[in-house]
Amino acid sequence: MGDGEMTPPSLVPSPIPHPPSPIPASLSMIAIPAIDLRDGACVQLVGGSYDAERVRLDNPAGVARRWAEEGFHHLHVVDLDAATGRGSNARLVRDVITAFSGMADDGGDVQVGGGVRDEDAVERLLAEGARRVVVGTRAIEDPSWIDDVAHRFPGEVVVAADVRDRRVVTRGWERTLPRTVLDVVEELNALPLAGVLVTAVHREGLMQGTDLPLMEDVAELAEFPVFASGGITTLNDLRALADRGVAGAVVGMALYTGQLDARRVAEEFGE
Repeated sequence: MGDGEMTPPSLVPSPIPHPPSPIPASLSMIAIPAIDLRDGACVQLVGGSYDAERVRLDNPAGVARRWAEEGFHHLHVVDLDAATGRGSNARLVRDVITAFSGMADDGGDVQVGGGVRDEDAVERLLAEGARRVVVGTRAIEDPSWIDDVAHRFPGEVVVAADVRDRRVVTRGWERTLPRTVLDVVEELNALPLAGVLVTAVHREGLMQGTDLPLMEDVAELAEFPVFASGGITTLNDLRALADRGVAGAVVGMALYTGQLDARRVAEEFGE
């Protein structure tokens, strides 16, 4: 890492772990570390702002291997440059998938998103080893397109709904739509999706807790699995999401800064 870059406590090499504790039967939610790619690095942003980058790590594939070593079986990868039209980290995405899949005991489960706006991109990412592809802006803004994609790749597409104060934002958080996230979920319910990923952008990276009322309302309405993201800070946040029927929680800043103990999270929510 270069000068001024932080080494998150959770990524400091640790002793060989004991076998993971069994997951309590009452908890079936999965915690999923996030790898957000920007300018060839793994980053974490605060509040969904590209001007508020708090974490930068120069070896994303190494970060992916570290999460596998900690005991995680799932990974969430986003190409932020592709999402905002600033460039592409396609090679790094492939490297991350390969690194994680090679380390995880079961081959790993990686979902990838960021700038996916055509069916060829979905097909390419699946061929490169992604288990699911996350689509955002076009899925929200073009209902006929997501209908076609969902039926062509049933059970392999997750729609990402980035939300600020319950309004959906697209194009890298730069455009706010008049529809609420509940409007969007209701429109998507008839499709054979792998799930919907709801990111509370107003909580992203702040480590002040997730938006539980929002996630609970979405989980109650959705006919498919719901993945939550944004502001998840403590084990109690994860437990509260599990209690509300959320299928998966994408966790970023709290893991990278050591606010959440990665090994404990993996043991309780790593599947």
